[in-house]
Amino acid sequence: MTALDPRAGLSAPRTGRPLGPWSTVGQYVALTKPRIIELLLVTTVPVMFLADRGIPSLWLILATLVGGSLSAGAANTLNCVIDRDIDAVMHRTSNRPLVTGTISPRAALVFGLVLTVASTLWLGLLVNWLASGLALAALVFYVGVYTALLKRRTAQNIVWGGAAGCMPVLVGWAAVTHSVSWAAVILFAVVFFWTPPHYWPLSMRFREDYEAAHVPMLPVVEQFVVVAKQVVAYSWAMVAATLLLVPVADMGWVYVIGAVAAGGLFLAEAHRLLARAKAGAAEAVLKPMRLFHFSISYLTVLFLAVAIDPLLHLPFRF
Repeated sequence: MTALDPRAGLSAPRTGRPLGPWSTVGQYVALTKPRIIELLLVTTVPVMFLADRGIPSLWLILATLVGGSLSAGAANTLNCVIDRDIDAVMHRTSNRPLVTGTISPRAALVFGLVLTVASTLWLGLLVNWLASGLALAALVFYVGVYTALLKRRTAQNIVWGGAAGCMPVLVGWAAVTHSVSWAAVILFAVVFFWTPPHYWPLSMRFREDYEAAHVPMLPVVEQFVVVAKQVVAYSWAMVAATLLLVPVADMGWVYVIGAVAAGGLFLAEAHRLLARAKAGAAEAVLKPMRLFHFSISYLTVLFLAVAIDPLLHLPFRF
């Protein structure tokens, strides 16, 4: 049995002791990767405010968030099932339930499929079937295309796989309007272009982990300066997309100020990373996690501006 054998280390809990009921629940929750779900929901609610040009029904918001959380949790659980061999090799994922053996692959698979059905029905019956279909499409793409096909085969895996992380924007818009508009597509593009500058710095930091797991993330197969150049390119595309939303969605001053200020800081951080990479800085001096952490704050600030802007009605005029 090799180190990358999916069965390695998965036959029994490392502690050798049975888990209590609450600990078991906690392990199943861990499979859904709650911190990733939180980030996805950051983009959902603000888009609903923009689509409504006000505050949508609180019940609709709650129903959409619950359904979206179930769908994202299903995708993350199935991702854990497929990637358990990789998780066993990488240090930062070595404590996940399928690696420690606290949950069996079969149980996790059943749990993921149950969440898939539950989320699809929940969104279809309580929100609308367009929102449900979009969430299901994101799940299938993330699990079937990104995790099963792209992740282990191409250095551009996170670029195309990131499309699944953009779908909550479309789900939130569809939940309110029962349709998808150009404004929603532009916000989809914002998150799409944001994903590589968000994830590649993390891959830089854990390059050795990905290399050991034979996952061809871009920082594994290219020099850091090449990665940093692409980070800068995607960052500029992202900021351009945020500004394109202004005329398309008739955004006001609150959004414009937020997008320009946050975008400027993001570009500064991206160019700082590139400058250090060109100077041949080691990972410790390169500090890629600085951009990774800032990218989360950036997305939060930007979508907070998306939510507040239609509430204040301060039209942007030159």
